[in-house]
Amino acid sequence: MVYTWRQSDLKKSFNLAVRSLLTACPKQELSKAFPNFTSAEQERLHQLFIQVITSLHGNLEDEFESLCLETQVGTALDTVEQLVEEQCLDPLFSEKTNVIDAVHHLSTAKKGEIQYLRGLLERVEEHNRLIQARVELLKNKTQEVSGTTDVEKLRGGILRYGE
Repeated sequence: MVYTWRQSDLKKSFNLAVRSLLTACPKQELSKAFPNFTSAEQERLHQLFIQVITSLHGNLEDEFESLCLETQVGTALDTVEQLVEEQCLDPLFSEKTNVIDAVHHLSTAKKGEIQYLRGLLERVEEHNRLIQARVELLKNKTQEVSGTTDVEKLRGGILRYGE
């Protein structure tokens, strides 16, 4: 398998991390941890410990390699490398991205969106109030018309009564 420098650096970094985590314990430290064991038992325990650490280290390296192949880490790193090279060749690309400016622009844009949405909400609420007032007005007119009709019926009934 051919590695790019980024893939090679990733593998080296992983191996260094694993080595620092899986360093062999000095025989003296192991002896202190198991003082009731005989010297021969402590020696065998130390040898077993070294075998386990060595095996574990190999298994972790193999698993890491397999996981990198499975998830196509190499392809992703190649893409990143290509994008970095393209940006370095682009004369308009600023090498120094000012994070504070980016945060300020994003914050300003979000505040503008919030103001726009608040204004839109206020207009919708006002529109709803107008519709509610219109509905109330129509209800009142309906009741007035209904009441007027009742009065006219009553008048008509009184007039006929007097005939």
